[in-house]
Amino acid sequence: MLVHSRWARRAVQAVFFLLFLPVFALPFLVVLAASFATDWSGALPSGLTVTHYQDIAQGDSLTALTTSLVTALAASLIALAVGTWAALAAERLPRRVRRVVDALFMLPVAVPSVVVGLSLLVAFSEPPLLLNGTREIVVIAHTVLVTAFAHQSVTAALTRLDPAYEQSAASLGARPSYVLWRVKLPLLLPSLTAAAGLCFALSMGELSATMMLYPPDWLPLPVKIFGTTDRGALFAGAALAVVLMVATLAVLLGVSRIRTRASYR
Repeated sequence: MLVHSRWARRAVQAVFFLLFLPVFALPFLVVLAASFATDWSGALPSGLTVTHYQDIAQGDSLTALTTSLVTALAASLIALAVGTWAALAAERLPRRVRRVVDALFMLPVAVPSVVVGLSLLVAFSEPPLLLNGTREIVVIAHTVLVTAFAHQSVTAALTRLDPAYEQSAASLGARPSYVLWRVKLPLLLPSLTAAAGLCFALSMGELSATMMLYPPDWLPLPVKIFGTTDRGALFAGAALAVVLMVATLAVLLGVSRIRTRASYR
């Protein structure tokens, strides 16, 4: 730590917990407590029950969870492929051109996601690319929204990558494709897995653009949570939110294990 005094470290830790608990941890604890409640009229919930989770297991909520998982997985893989390819391609470009490429990739993040949804709704409402009301347009929307993070993560990793590795491989007669697949990408693997995890988490929680585009047979879990709470079923919506958080954290933990193993290679 930057603070060497024992009392100073304790003070820093105390300030951290005082800021962390009410700002970050407390909202999650409130949602978790509400998911087991039937009423909340005082300081603490009352009427503890697991009925909300039983309803999730028996209803169509698991289908919505599967829809979110498939959408997030497809969007994160496509975003990772596109963002990595663009970062590698822009590495050799002049600085001004790279800035233009970075700005183009960051544009969907700079505007509200509902604008992205509306633009896709207008762009794919006529043949030959008539995608309105299909599952594919939801995946496209999520991909557009998260590709910027994959591109920025890989670009930052490329700037820190020591060029001596690929120069050594090239000096030994390795072809550019071999250097890319056997030298460069393995060195970027920790950053690639981190970018994939970030894209997946962002896609799992995306709501605004999805609300404008999803078809009736492709209902992601965030949209179902919104609909449930909008009807006044706050405790059932809290249970759905807990399921969404647990599923997202489980996938991120799996990705972190891949990243850890890649770091030791």
